[in-house]
Amino acid sequence: MKRIAKIQYLLLVGLTILLGLLSRKTSAIPPLVGDVLYAVMIYWLSRFLFTGKSVLFSFVATIIFCFSIEFLQLVQYPLFRWIRSNPLLRLVFGQGFLWSDLVAYCIGTMGAALWDYTRPQKIDITDKVQDK
Repeated sequence: MKRIAKIQYLLLVGLTILLGLLSRKTSAIPPLVGDVLYAVMIYWLSRFLFTGKSVLFSFVATIIFCFSIEFLQLVQYPLFRWIRSNPLLRLVFGQGFLWSDLVAYCIGTMGAALWDYTRPQKIDITDKVQDK
């Protein structure tokens, strides 16, 4: 069952990446949506990597990761400037600090965690074996 959960979370990561890239290509979608989707993707990735952990663990890990990336945008070391000049790495590490991004990360993480916690078809990943 744990493997099935991992596959589901990996598929959600891929779908969220696709939606995030599409949101960056369409000018009708506000940039804030991409930041919300970034947090959602990080949440699914944390659920994939730490499948046996709680939703709360993934929620906290996602917030810490996203906030860390955002605050690192305030640092202007040459390595970080080089990372931000690379188009692919810029998608992961961002370009400049914005307070609104922190709000978007909170919205995305809360939304993904709430959906994950309340979804009707939860998978029992504990693989409990009953004694007969």
